[in-house]
Amino acid sequence: MTEPVSTKPYLLRALYEWCVDNGYTPYLSVLVDPQTRVPTEYVRNGEIVLNIGPLATSRLKMGNEFVEFAARFGGVARDILVPVGAVSAIYARENGHGMSFEIEKPGTPWEASGAALASAAPPQETESREPPPPPPSGKPTLRRVK
Repeated sequence: MTEPVSTKPYLLRALYEWCVDNGYTPYLSVLVDPQTRVPTEYVRNGEIVLNIGPLATSRLKMGNEFVEFAARFGGVARDILVPVGAVSAIYARENGHGMSFEIEKPGTPWEASGAALASAAPPQETESREPPPPPPSGKPTLRRVK
């Protein structure tokens, strides 16, 4: 008999819908690992918190193995890929209600194998010798472009 699929991706989708239906902003807390594709300059202590609300993302796909979307970081569009096993929590920014999860180690029955992760993930960018630029600081400004 095969192992059942984890309940985690289903709970992530349900809590995301609950946040959106109630007008809350869903945030995803992720423990960054080698399969996680996020802007490294925003990672703090091996973790990143991502706004996955409809106004902050495009092409959001919450599958059973990965959460994928495009978002802007410091005005630069980035493609984000997060293994479901690396998600530590999903919650509403406004009130903190949500759910935390155990981080799943690769190789658990519901995780894709390392080969499947490598084939599903976009190719790794080559390492650059210079550190990434720091995120912009200070108050954000808007400029009207005609």
